[in-house]
Amino acid sequence: MRSWLPGANPLALVAAGLLAIPASLAVRDVRTGLVALGAYALVGALLLPSARRALGRVLVVVVGSVSIVYSTWLLGGRDIGTAVAAGLRVCLLAAPGAVLAAYVDPVRLGDQLGQRLHLPARPVTAFTAALQRFEHLGAVWAQLDRARRSRGLGPSRSPVARGRHAASLAFGLLVSAMRGASTQAIAMDARGFATAQHRTWAEPAPWTRRDTAVLLLGAALAAVPVVLHLAG
Repeated sequence: MRSWLPGANPLALVAAGLLAIPASLAVRDVRTGLVALGAYALVGALLLPSARRALGRVLVVVVGSVSIVYSTWLLGGRDIGTAVAAGLRVCLLAAPGAVLAAYVDPVRLGDQLGQRLHLPARPVTAFTAALQRFEHLGAVWAQLDRARRSRGLGPSRSPVARGRHAASLAFGLLVSAMRGASTQAIAMDARGFATAQHRTWAEPAPWTRRDTAVLLLGAALAAVPVVLHLAG
């Protein structure tokens, strides 16, 4: 059951995440926001294979939501109910997409965009390659960190030293990304990606009943705050 959602069609996962955006507009009070987020949390607990992976992404969204709560309370008349509702709205808007994005395979997404939605092949190929490069940034960061530590350049416990270490890693990551992008662009051009007029696809892009179920589930969860808002 927990491997059911991550193996779904990338288009269905993206659509389920995007449906939370209009749903968040219906969050006008704390009750609606809590019930809607509770529904998403319940489904996530049942279907997601890794709670730790999801919680890490949700935590980033929660930090941003807390900042929204504080700024809304400070600048919006110091109404705590309105401030919390604004934070819940932002959390509902971003959290589902942030969690589901971790299970979107760039290659499968490119197949779906090109074959099922019939988008132009060249932008789809470039978009897929960019997503694959983005996925590798975390691994490159870890490699750069291990390389610096093996040469005795690791940071001390000082916040200043850790900041300098992070800045050095960020610069190295930027250089590595630019070098890798140039190499990939040359390789793609050598294979005819820039001039080909008719393109074939190596893998099929099926749509199964599971994908329909994921899309319907996303629509049902997005309808929860809308129904509560209309009923209230």
